[in-house]
Amino acid sequence: QVQLVESGGGSVQAGGSLNLSCVASTYTPGRTYMAWFRQAPGKEREGVAAIVSSVAPIYADSAKGRFTISRDIAKKTLYLQMASLKPEDTAVYYCAAENKWAITNPLSGGEYSYWGQGTQVTVSS
Repeated sequence: QVQLVESGGGSVQAGGSLNLSCVASTYTPGRTYMAWFRQAPGKEREGVAAIVSSVAPIYADSAKGRFTISRDIAKKTLYLQMASLKPEDTAVYYCAAENKWAITNPLSGGEYSYWGQGTQVTVSS
């Protein structure tokens, strides 16, 4: 079992920045995969960014160039730095984790068993 607690959401104007954090109860280097997802009202959940130990971070097209995912293994914490925010970034952002030796599609929600409670991000125009 992995418990995840997100923080850092809030309301900003377009063009602003927010930083999200997600603390995991356990983390196994090389086996724990973590990612950020979001779900806007009336829309399906979508993968935003994922971090895989052996490769560079993976971003959805909507996040490339604006969002940065990172992690602190010692602190068992995943981060998402969001800049140049747009109203269409408004959503509940979720942290997800999975313990596997390999993961096929890091931006697919079906790959992850553990989810945080979500944190609201609201971007006004």
